[in-house]
Amino acid sequence: MNDYAPPDTPLDVLHQAHELVAVNKPAGLLSVPGKGPELPACLLARLQIAFPLALMEHRLDRETSAVMVFALTDHAQRHLGLQFEKRYTKKSYVARVASKLEPKEGEVDLPITVDWPNRPRQMVCHETGRSAQTNWRGQRYEEGETRVRLMPKTGRSHQLRVHMLALGHPILGDPLYNPEDVQDRMMLHSEELRLRHPDGGTGMRFFAKTPF
Repeated sequence: MNDYAPPDTPLDVLHQAHELVAVNKPAGLLSVPGKGPELPACLLARLQIAFPLALMEHRLDRETSAVMVFALTDHAQRHLGLQFEKRYTKKSYVARVASKLEPKEGEVDLPITVDWPNRPRQMVCHETGRSAQTNWRGQRYEEGETRVRLMPKTGRSHQLRVHMLALGHPILGDPLYNPEDVQDRMMLHSEELRLRHPDGGTGMRFFAKTPF
């Protein structure tokens, strides 16, 4: 984190509604402040300039660009928190991974836990890991890499990154799990988020096109 240089890009608001706001987080920006006075810059702080009552409800890795939703009331925070906890929300990611991913679609079901000597890395561990499942569907193969859609069924730390590594197809540009592959950014983007509005339960879909 000593080289933290967050992108200086305008806030990208995808949707503002009663009790919530959805935004597109750029790659390289923390969701919340990091540990230490040198890491205050984050999406939440930027959002609270425009929406002072914004409350964090879910987090994503610094390296991942993503659709994210924030509550604007305590009621919305509780309601959205329950949806994430009970896995009622649906997320869809796009990634570029190394080599040809076969078969074209499938599911990874491998438990994940923290790799304590190498934090913040996570690892697959069948003894102490927490259950984690990811569905994948290949979209395109070209020049030694595969473009793939990832649909996590659980929400463990670094889940998609660890699961793709376990399959032998690490995400391109991943500084933790594929450091030898140098890219401008990690090739992982949370493109779509579906949930229920906290006031009335109407289904909502937020979308930000993959930038790579």
